[in-house]
Amino acid sequence: MLTVLGLKLKLSLIVVAFFIYGSVFAQDYGDAVVAGSIADARTLIPILASDSASSEVSSMVFNGLVKYDKDINLIGDLAESWEIKNDGLVIIFHLRKNIFWHDGKPFTARDVEFTYKKLIDPNTKTPYSGDFERVKSFEVLDDHTIRVTYKEPFAPGLSSWGMAVMPKHLLEAEDLNVTKFSRRPIGTGPYKFKAWKAQDKIELESNRDYFEKRPYIDRYIYRVIPDESTIFLELQTQGLDSVGLTPLQYTRQTDNPFFKKYYRKFRIPSFSYVYLGYNLNNPKFSDLRIRQALNYAVDKTEIIKIVLLGLGEVATGPFIPQGWAYDKNVLPAPFDPQKAVKLLSEAGWVDSNGDGWLDKDGQIFEFTIITNQGNEERIKVAQIIQRRLKDIGIRIKIKIVEWSVFLAEFIEKKKFEAVLLGWSLSRDPDNYDIWHSSKTKEGEFNFIGYKNEEVDRLLVEARRTFDQEKRKAYYQAIQRILYAEQPYMFLYVPDSLFILHSRFQGIKPAPIGIGYNFIDWWVPKSQQKYKIR
Repeated sequence: MLTVLGLKLKLSLIVVAFFIYGSVFAQDYGDAVVAGSIADARTLIPILASDSASSEVSSMVFNGLVKYDKDINLIGDLAESWEIKNDGLVIIFHLRKNIFWHDGKPFTARDVEFTYKKLIDPNTKTPYSGDFERVKSFEVLDDHTIRVTYKEPFAPGLSSWGMAVMPKHLLEAEDLNVTKFSRRPIGTGPYKFKAWKAQDKIELESNRDYFEKRPYIDRYIYRVIPDESTIFLELQTQGLDSVGLTPLQYTRQTDNPFFKKYYRKFRIPSFSYVYLGYNLNNPKFSDLRIRQALNYAVDKTEIIKIVLLGLGEVATGPFIPQGWAYDKNVLPAPFDPQKAVKLLSEAGWVDSNGDGWLDKDGQIFEFTIITNQGNEERIKVAQIIQRRLKDIGIRIKIKIVEWSVFLAEFIEKKKFEAVLLGWSLSRDPDNYDIWHSSKTKEGEFNFIGYKNEEVDRLLVEARRTFDQEKRKAYYQAIQRILYAEQPYMFLYVPDSLFILHSRFQGIKPAPIGIGYNFIDWWVPKSQQKYKIR
């Protein structure tokens, strides 16, 4: 029983909390989040969005049928429920009613059907078709019910429907590869597209009629600043609210009274890894001994210590330690330059004239590493690789390219020898689209041209298997093969380092990160910085 004294004490605490934190009972609407990135988006058509900038922005504008919650469990998004039947061969989705596109037209099952057909259309340059090619039949039962039947059991089937749905009424007559919709999208998501000034910023405004609820933050502004030093200067003037930090920025440059007063920092495990990928159609990298030698010649621990300041761990394949498919028994190859030289010699590369460079048939062993402009971390990694390979007689050149040109002219056209990049991974370990030999066309993810019949088989078997322990065995076998064959030099899994202005409330870090509940973020009226224009 609450006494009179206890009641007075409780009320006093509420009053104190009100004056310290603002309203206890209601969040305030308004303000904007200004996020900074070194790269502009390429397209806001979600099924074509293969880069992180495009994916980040389009995820605010569009919805899928399902999504992940804070604990990495699948929950409904545009689908309010679903039934899985016939041992996983059939999924029946029950769609939410009274959902509207940003132009006011109703969302229906026909939009999902249209999106599915575009995903499997060979004329659509999407890297995401693999999951949907497993579908045997797609049936619209009524405006809000869909039945998907698979050719065979497909374990990632449910999660694949997290793919964003596009509006049939706006895109049915359009070529997705060239449509203007890519720069003026209309979705069903919590934010509406407002403006895009290339290489400058993208601006979104809240969808006040969003089916979950109106987001508290009125605007999302994505600023493009292709230089990490300039981004940091913007933080120092509070011109940016949210950015990813470099390890140096996280550990030292933000460890002062200013940043402690105005910002909050977050360090969470990332679902990503960084790698040096080889163009396997280039004869220099066709010999397994050469790829293995390069791996022995580069000290990954040194990279993590110098570049990441210890905020990461060595990668041993395409899965990360936080994921259930990871095999901890796959150990990283030791740093062993002598073994590297021995393998290269076996492959015919020796310093025949004593000039310090390995040669074969009169040609010096040299190649160019390309990576994207503005990412100082990757540039430093490339320089360490360059130095270590020089030690064993391999000449490396480094080429830095602006992000959109890097993707369009080098990656998609396969005009590279070696590329320093990273993958952001799905929470489901299925990586068919990255490693299967059928996924090498322009715009697809296996741009290095990797082909291995056993890996192909294991990828397919893993997709057919619902038992997680059995799937895990397939993926661990894939990890062992890939690490042995070294189509990539798997470098490291970095920690995700973020900074966010302290005026934002409602942030609740969870296993999936901090952005999952963005519509719940808010700023007290007294601290709001940006007004609606």
